[in-house]
Amino acid sequence: MTDAPLTPHEEGEALAAEYVLGVLPLAERAEAEARVRRDPVFAALVTDWESRLSGLNDGFAPAPAPDLLPRIEARLFPKPPVPARRGLLGWLAGAGVAAVLALASIATFAPPRPELVATLATADHRLAYAITRFGATMQITRVAGVPAVPGQVHELWLIAPGAAPVSLGLLQDRPLLITHETPPAGFTFAVSIEPEGGSPTGQPTGPVILTATLGAA
Repeated sequence: MTDAPLTPHEEGEALAAEYVLGVLPLAERAEAEARVRRDPVFAALVTDWESRLSGLNDGFAPAPAPDLLPRIEARLFPKPPVPARRGLLGWLAGAGVAAVLALASIATFAPPRPELVATLATADHRLAYAITRFGATMQITRVAGVPAVPGQVHELWLIAPGAAPVSLGLLQDRPLLITHETPPAGFTFAVSIEPEGGSPTGQPTGPVILTATLGAA
């Protein structure tokens, strides 16, 4: 006997739960982050899951656990990959508490110190974005200026020497978080102005307003 297909609401609940638990692959997490920005109903589901899980950290005092991280990673990211999402709500009912306890244990580690990767700014610094690294995550934050006008958006690109630009995401009011290695010297970050929702072609279509080349004087 097979499980009945999930309803659209159950699919949304399952995706929101996976997003909050941090178990989505990078591509699916990026899609979920984009959906949070454009879909108020899905954003409310994410907020609801964050609220449900937030109180479970209260009883845990920070404690060093130098040998715990490899076991947690093996438990959260087993090989072969986790099965498809079908039946996930039932799995969450039986194993959600264990996953939350594992995440609470991760939270006891000292947070990584931020490292500045690059700053993209106009000559007068009226618009600027800072790219910092926190462990395996790069965070892009607007530190000066305002977002694009309604109907447009700032889009971040990474350009390898001699290669086509690759989009890293849209820059809006909230910082953009991506999992990405620090690019080597010679790679360029760039920001262009695109239609709302991002470039329709996968390449910059509007003016490039900010650039920063790693390792440049």
